[in-house]
Amino acid sequence: MAPVTFRIATAADLPTILALLADDAIARSRTGYVAEPTPSVRAAFDEIAADPNNELVVGELAGEVIATLQLTYIPGLSRGGMRRALVEAVRVRSDLRGQRIGEQLMEDAMTRARARGCGMMQLTTDKRRTDAHRFYARLGFEASHEGMKRVL
Repeated sequence: MAPVTFRIATAADLPTILALLADDAIARSRTGYVAEPTPSVRAAFDEIAADPNNELVVGELAGEVIATLQLTYIPGLSRGGMRRALVEAVRVRSDLRGQRIGEQLMEDAMTRARARGCGMMQLTTDKRRTDAHRFYARLGFEASHEGMKRVL
């Protein structure tokens, strides 16, 4: 396989990113799921792109976007003012899973986070995603907290 390269997403990547996000039964079942770039999704992309504490990263293979994640850099007062990186919406195209592309994507994210002065990377994953739990544990992530959400 050719090497996967990683870069910051552009607006032209948005339809492919949405397809990656939709390539998942759990994501498709959620309220607010969209398959096409709506005005609100485009506005969210623009906000992410303009925010220096956010990066939408894509992985390319032979010029085609095949993976994505969002990184948010969070300054904090706890742990002596340590910055954290929050990882969201990690996806690898389903026909390419199991080839360590997700591992490369996460390694790239950790490199980016270290370069931004982060001392910790954190994420949440749906309790039903047992394969994802094994994947993150293999990368050294620990299930140290119980996450909670509330719809507003």
